[in-house]
Formats: sequence, structure tokens, C-alpha cells
Amino acid sequence: MSTGLSADRFKPDFGEMLKVLRKEKPSRPVLFELFMNGPVYELMTGRKAPAGDLEFLKMSVDAFRAGGYDYTSVHAPGFGFRASARRNLKTVTLNEGFVITGWESFEKYEWDDPDAAGYDMLDKLAEYMPDGMKLMIMGPGGVLENVITLMGYDNLCYALYEEPELVRAVADGVGSRLLRYYENAAERDSVGMVMSNDDWGFKTQTFLSVRHMREYIFPWHKKICQAAHKAGKPVVLHSCGYAGEVFEDIIEDMGYDGKHSYEDIIMPVEECYDRWGGRIALMGGIDVDFLIRSDVAEIKKRCRAMLDRAEAKGAYALGSGNSIPEYIPYEKYLAMLECAWERR
Repeated sequence: MSTGLSADRFKPDFGEMLKVLRKEKPSRPVLFELFMNGPVYELMTGRKAPAGDLEFLKMSVDAFRAGGYDYTSVHAPGFGFRASARRNLKTVTLNEGFVITGWESFEKYEWDDPDAAGYDMLDKLAEYMPDGMKLMIMGPGGVLENVITLMGYDNLCYALYEEPELVRAVADGVGSRLLRYYENAAERDSVGMVMSNDDWGFKTQTFLSVRHMREYIFPWHKKICQAAHKAGKPVVLHSCGYAGEVFEDIIEDMGYDGKHSYEDIIMPVEECYDRWGGRIALMGGIDVDFLIRSDVAEIKKRCRAMLDRAEAKGAYALGSGNSIPEYIPYEKYLAMLECAWERR
């Protein structure tokens, strides 16, 4: 298999992504991916991954550009929500690594300062990116994800009834710091859009009841959306799991411009587009399992059909349902991209 795609094949134009997020029809297909992975970046650029955060991010810029994307996903280093080490990083449990078990441990927890994150990395990348390209700023996980990390999922579920004020304190501690992180990042001219990445649920329901999601989690997402919009930047929600009961919250209350992460076993992106397309931009959606199990011809057939489906009203960007992990064969990932390339 040949490696390395020409970085000059496509001229990035973030304005096309803005059309999608404004629920308009772009002038050509727009590609979206939360992130790929190191080996894919190497294959797309034809060079080995370098050491150092900045050099690796420069490589990701080149990989995104070579793939025909109008942006690069990035996060500002040096800020997160520290918990205990997990034994297994590939397959994890939501009940391991927690550090807050009550008020005493909450008071002792040392929060990272979002004002001290490495935003200068964004400025350095701005000098490297080609004209027309922007950054998509991601967070170190989202509100609910980090509350679960800090408390443990089972402990959180018990605390909702036994220590609800502790849950509120942890959610507010996480949410307020994430909000400040996004406020700082969204001010950069190099940042074109905000990605609020926060997994919310299982195949059939949200991790917490809808009532609890609305009480503890959603208010912070609304504030993040407001902060992005105040800075003049669109904001996309990445959230895995079933969201059917809260899609109206996502659109009408929180005010997200785009929604990402779809699984066929939950609700295929085609069905989501028919239900909510035009009210919110749908990003990606070609199921990761489908990409792995299907042959190239099946992948191209589905991707072309999805582009045809969105031809009239737009508000869609082609990409996977989640991200591009190492175990997706490279030629199948390229098959998806080629469906956008052939229409340019």
C-alpha cells in the first residue's frame, strides 16, 4: 500500500465547514472527524511520528490537510482532571480510578487551573497551518465524563440520592473549569470551532436519568455553548450513547450547532438526519463497526448515498460515527474519504 497523500491536493476552506454548522449547503462535500490515530497520520503524511507535542500536532495538521479536511482537532495541554491510574488503558471500567468519595476527599482534591493550560500551542500551530485552515478545540473529556472519572460511576449513582449536594459540587467544579478552558481557547483567532466532547450514555439510555442530566450536567453545556457563541465560534457536541430523549435539549436548550457520534445499533445517522437534519448539523455518522466489517464497495455505496441524502438541505459533514481507531483498515478509511474527494 502506498503511503503519503499530497498535502497540496486540496485547499482548505473553513468557510465550507461554517456553512455546514450554519445548517446551510456547502459548495462541495465537507469532511469531519473527531480525531484519527498516530499510524493513520503516518500513512497520510508518509513520515514517522515525531517526539514532542508541538511536532506531533504539526504532523496532524498535515494529515488532516492531506485528507481534505478544513480544520485540525487539538486540545490545549496542561489541563485536565487527574484521577488514580487505571490498570488497563484499552478496556476500562467506569468504577476504577476515582478519587472523590466524600466531602473530605473533595476538599483535598487539587484542581488544575484552566488559565494555566498551554494555549500558546494554539498560537504556534496558527503559524504553521495553511491559509484557510482552522483549529477545532477539544476538551480533556466533558462534564459528565470527568464527574464519573472523579467519583466512579456506581458511587455517583448512589451519591445522587445519598449526597446530592456532593454531586452538585463535583459537577460545578468540573463544569466551571471546563467553561473557563473553552472561554480561553475560543478567544484565539486560530480556533474556528469548539468541540464539547462528553459521552452521555449506553445503547438505550443516558448514564443518568434525564432529570439528573438536566439538573447537574446540561446547565454547564449550555454555558459552554453560550461562551463559544459569544466568541463568534460554532460549537459541536460529541457524545456517544442514546440521545433520543434529549435531542431537543441539545438543539433548543443548550443551543449546539452540530452533533457528532452515531452508532447503527442505537440509531443510524440516516434516521437521525431525517428526524433532525436542518435543525442541527449532523457530523459524521458512518458507523465504525460498519467501516470495519464492510468491504470497500459497500462503504462507498453508503457514503455516496448519505451525501445524496444531504444534497438538498446540507447541514451534513461526512465522516465516521466516532473516530478512526488503529484497527480500521486504512483502505476502508480512504474509501470513505474518496466519496467526498470525487465530488470536488
